[in-house]
Amino acid sequence: MLKKEVARGPGARVVIMDSITKVTADDAGSVVVSASHGGASSGEFALEVPLKAAFFNDAGVGKDQAGIAALAMLQKRGVAAGTVSHTSARIGESQDMWDEGVISHLNEGARALGLSVGEPLRQALERLARG
Repeated sequence: MLKKEVARGPGARVVIMDSITKVTADDAGSVVVSASHGGASSGEFALEVPLKAAFFNDAGVGKDQAGIAALAMLQKRGVAAGTVSHTSARIGESQDMWDEGVISHLNEGARALGLSVGEPLRQALERLARG
């Protein structure tokens, strides 16, 4: 299962991982791109470590917006979060999310970092890392 640093700069360290279950204390303060869905269970894992931001796959959003529930959970704790569209990147493959993902949903914290819906995830997070 893939987990690796893909960008680092004065603004952020960016780590991609195929599953949010792989987040550890070593990732504290980082921007994590997880290929997990953005549901409540993923949000719970993301809240176990104090992250700068977390990104997930929107998994088609789903009934009652279940596929993006983590965004509100993280916002309540002051963590920026977003998703990429399930039509732009494969669920479960963080390298594909990094290479091909297009931002589909953002919480207010992520918008405050200057990120925009419709922007390629990699482009947005490389800019964030540069500060």
